[in-house]
Amino acid sequence: MLAAVFKGKHQIAVEEVPVRQPEPDEIVIKVAACGVCGTDLHIYHGDQGAADCQPGTVLGHEFAGTVTQVGSAVTRLKIGDRVSVDPNDYCGACYYCRNGQANFCENMIGIGTTTHGGFAEYCTFKAKQAYKIPDSLPLELAAMAEPVGCCLHGIDLSRIKAGSTVLIIGAGTIGLMMLQLAKQSGAARVVVIEPIVEKHTPAYALGATLCINPKEIDPAVAMLEQGYPPVDVSIECVGLGATVQDAIRLCGKGGTVMMFGLTPPDCEIALQPFDVFRRELHLTASFINPYTLQRSLNLIESGTIQIEPLLGARVALKDIAQVFEDPAYRKMGKILITP
Repeated sequence: MLAAVFKGKHQIAVEEVPVRQPEPDEIVIKVAACGVCGTDLHIYHGDQGAADCQPGTVLGHEFAGTVTQVGSAVTRLKIGDRVSVDPNDYCGACYYCRNGQANFCENMIGIGTTTHGGFAEYCTFKAKQAYKIPDSLPLELAAMAEPVGCCLHGIDLSRIKAGSTVLIIGAGTIGLMMLQLAKQSGAARVVVIEPIVEKHTPAYALGATLCINPKEIDPAVAMLEQGYPPVDVSIECVGLGATVQDAIRLCGKGGTVMMFGLTPPDCEIALQPFDVFRRELHLTASFINPYTLQRSLNLIESGTIQIEPLLGARVALKDIAQVFEDPAYRKMGKILITP
């Protein structure tokens, strides 16, 4: 089969790779679509993602497909079933798994990060990581269950209440997912900060009540001029030190700052503890997607969260290198690799 293999910093190559035969508790799926995630880009550029990735690994962890083989012990799934994949395989035995915090599993297997993933024609993995989906749900949309699940975990930790004012920094794919989930969680107002004004249109279409270009006006001034109350929850979806600082600066007293965007490991920001104390801020972050994939699929299948407006170019697997090499793809929405 063809697969996109991470070779090292700034190196990814499409090669012929054997399809691994399933162990008794595993399945093989034919991949229909796999999204390109910010974590994939971090790995490509030599930075650390959610997990260490060794050269020789087939990347890709946002994917869905059709079962083509099942191991001898698999009874829940059969050939022909359509599935979405949770790429984070927890051991179930370490301290964190046994304490209800499986996303901190000390022996986690990451499909597409620590073991071969979905940038391939086929992928072999534990059957328990597959979630069967109905025929009515397009596989391209089901492939987005993983990023939606990550956003759900972030929303769960953000303490949004009915009537809250929520600020989202960044209107990329993740920001627009967060926008929709914030509205579903009861936010009365959702302000989006985004310097690329073309992204304001989809943000408004998906429920934003105010979009601000920070290059033209200080968001604090813009919200004051529009008569907005203090921000209850600010969600940073960019992953830059400057935007993390903005999320803290713009949050109201007693509010929650969700640092969701993945910054480089060596990123540092200036923080005044006295300011955090005086405003009683709750500073938090979100790590991967524990226990959220089924909820994510429920939201996508029901249409409660819209995915189609977030999707950009579809790129053939053989052409995947250009997605990593050309920064223009970052402006095209969620890129899907289609084997």
